[in-house]
Amino acid sequence: MDRIRLNFINRSNDTNNSSVVIFQQNVAEDFGELAIAWKVIENCGRLDNHPFVFPLLFSVSASDSYGNYTPLLTAYDGQAFDMIKSTSGDILQLSSTPATSPTEVEVRNQLIQGAINANCYKDGKLLATKTRLAPGQKAVFEFQPRIYIGVVSQIREGEVMNSAIISQINSEINLFGIISADIVMTGGGPGKSSPAFSFTLENINK
Repeated sequence: MDRIRLNFINRSNDTNNSSVVIFQQNVAEDFGELAIAWKVIENCGRLDNHPFVFPLLFSVSASDSYGNYTPLLTAYDGQAFDMIKSTSGDILQLSSTPATSPTEVEVRNQLIQGAINANCYKDGKLLATKTRLAPGQKAVFEFQPRIYIGVVSQIREGEVMNSAIISQINSEINLFGIISADIVMTGGGPGKSSPAFSFTLENINK
């Protein structure tokens, strides 16, 4: 099993046509690091559903100071990737030296000069990024099978979410061992007395 089939269902009383954001935390870094809006579900009306897939693997890519992006490379736990200068220019390649930890993936800047950005993608969408890695520095990534989900406004997929937005999102969903499930949103509604939004898993297949 390399991906989890998920189906978002809106059973809330929301009247603001709110957007729902899904993201992951890079557990190899400090928890305070900024997160990327991996998926944003928009215009999903009451009782509507939105199916999507959640790959368990992720891909890595690097961009250099010239604005070039390397092809996506599937990353497995314990692997490391080196950004090097070849006869054709800057390229990202699998390293013969593995990552320090068998549960992590590393992207190393092995260029003589010039900073790089290390990017992670899931399902072709930006999942995490580490910017301005100087020569000799590395980015370390590790993602557990859990997602964070919440209601936001004016956030687009691939955008960095600041700490104020992240602090409002406190629904954590553990997907470990799950093949497919529904993510059901309830709560919300007009007025200050309306309950908070909540997210629960239903119809779980393991």
